[in-house]
Amino acid sequence: MNYHNITVDDMRNGDGLRTVLWVSGCDHRCPECQNPQTWPANSGIPFDDNAKAELFTYIARDYMDGITFSGGAPLYEPNRETVGALIREIRERFPEKTIWLYTGFLFEDIRNLPFVPLIDVIVDGPYIKALRDVQLHWKGSANQRVIDVKRTLETGSVVLWNT
Repeated sequence: MNYHNITVDDMRNGDGLRTVLWVSGCDHRCPECQNPQTWPANSGIPFDDNAKAELFTYIARDYMDGITFSGGAPLYEPNRETVGALIREIRERFPEKTIWLYTGFLFEDIRNLPFVPLIDVIVDGPYIKALRDVQLHWKGSANQRVIDVKRTLETGSVVLWNT
């Protein structure tokens, strides 16, 4: 997997103060995407042990609330194994931190991935320019949902996250 950036002390991509991993690769290619430079899977730089160590150093900060996976598409098929392994390791090493993940897939289509229960919040759905609303919290278009994963899995119906 490649990535474009690790953003530290981010307040725009999830609740609280976050570290964001911007992964490469996306086959959704939403018109007017804010990050089209991340679409090619070979763009950015390889996510290696040094990048992982850097990411974990930021997540470990006492004041950091958690990590957000964005991109590109963290759930782009070639990214899933690496992203899933990272989510498992983060949940194990930092159980008090929250994990958010942005995806163009609908929750119903990815809910059975083995690492989904380890995620706290998933923002799902493709970005749709005609539904863009800058007043929306943590999403770019009105079709997207900010999903409380644990409550959704418990109830069997999508439960929206709220503060």
